[in-house]
Amino acid sequence: MSTGASTVAAAAAANPTTFALAGPTASGKTAAALAIARACRERSLPPIEILSVDSALVYRGMDIGTAKPSAAERAEVPHHLIDVIAPTAAYSAAAFVTDARRLIGEIRGRGAVPLLVGGTMLYFKALFDGIDALPAANPAVRATLDAEARAIGWPAMHARLAEVDPVTAARLSPNDAQRIQRALEVWQVSGQPLSSFHTGRFDRTAVGTDTAIPTATATPPEFPLLSLEPTDRAWLHHRIAQRFEAMLAGGLIDEVQRLRARGDLHPELPSMRCVGYRQTWEMLDGLWPAAQLAEKGTAATRQLAKRQITWLRGMAQREVIACDAGDPVAVVLARVMPVLEREAP
Repeated sequence: MSTGASTVAAAAAANPTTFALAGPTASGKTAAALAIARACRERSLPPIEILSVDSALVYRGMDIGTAKPSAAERAEVPHHLIDVIAPTAAYSAAAFVTDARRLIGEIRGRGAVPLLVGGTMLYFKALFDGIDALPAANPAVRATLDAEARAIGWPAMHARLAEVDPVTAARLSPNDAQRIQRALEVWQVSGQPLSSFHTGRFDRTAVGTDTAIPTATATPPEFPLLSLEPTDRAWLHHRIAQRFEAMLAGGLIDEVQRLRARGDLHPELPSMRCVGYRQTWEMLDGLWPAAQLAEKGTAATRQLAKRQITWLRGMAQREVIACDAGDPVAVVLARVMPVLEREAP
């Protein structure tokens, strides 16, 4: 039995009405999720509704660079937590937990099966383990910090953070603008260092993102967690390169140009920091030629995948399914369908 299979089986026995499917970007999660939905339909089982666990898919108007499910796919299977906020807004792990728990209840109330699918591992961890009560985002404080950073640079802001919160500063690169900003914001709003809010369940340095560093946990899962992971990173890297090229061919640059033309977006917003959008925005700002965009975007996506896999390895309760060997969709179906058939009314 693969990693975490015993805990997945226990979770399925305890709560068979919800499944979770995780994995790094380009690992085949969407194909597997749609296969589950189609198999349920073919076997006259309760229908599947997909609940997106993705910090980029929440934004309206960001379709190509997020690999958002197509209109046909969303018409075939109900999807939730997609296109729920404007790209000017922020969406946190705490908001996800609130929305996800409400939606799971509503989906079950309709007699359907919630299937959580995505790659924002912080959201999964927050849903499974809970999340510390950090201060809410403060737009005015963030604007002030951004202005100061433009004047003195993020390394100097990092040095300032080291004076008030050395524990958090030690974890962060001097150029990690998003997390330095958040840590300084928490200090200014609460008067306490961000590190003081951590409970030890996992490091929430970057609440609202998927790049904090997890620690291993053996917390029993509330419901089964299947994880599509590569045995060979080169396979995943090839898929990532192919997908980014497809995004460029599909109009990613035009999409970012339309977003820039709105006039209310800037590169420091969480939406515009998403992988692919950040690199395209910087290319349009003239930081590098368009010929380098594929290389820059692919490299950033590979780093994202690396972080996602690190997160997954901290989830001891997951069952790993090799996404680059054999027929991973068939393996997913073999894990999920017997449970759904056994529990069908």
